[in-house]
Amino acid sequence: MTDDFCEVIITADDADWLAEYTRRLVTDRLAACGHITAPIRSIYRWDGQVQDDTEARVALHTRSSLVPAIIDRTNAEHSYDVPCVIALPISQGNPAYLDWIAASTREQ
Repeated sequence: MTDDFCEVIITADDADWLAEYTRRLVTDRLAACGHITAPIRSIYRWDGQVQDDTEARVALHTRSSLVPAIIDRTNAEHSYDVPCVIALPISQGNPAYLDWIAASTREQ
């Protein structure tokens, strides 16, 4: 059953936007919850230069089957040209918590 669930990481340069975006994903049952961490420091290469910026990060708990919808929506609504959206499988977890994720999200 745990193969059905994952944690989706998304970053953004605006913590308030990320919080509202997370709220919309939860409202629309694409994610059961989102844990936001801000600020984070991101060091990365973009346009041939090493960047060092402050961002916010959300860890969404959801069904693996909903990841494509989250990716599509993030690409459509995010301000970045190439937003970070990665999904990490949940290999084990509290069965009651995993049941809650299932009950709180829609089936794809």
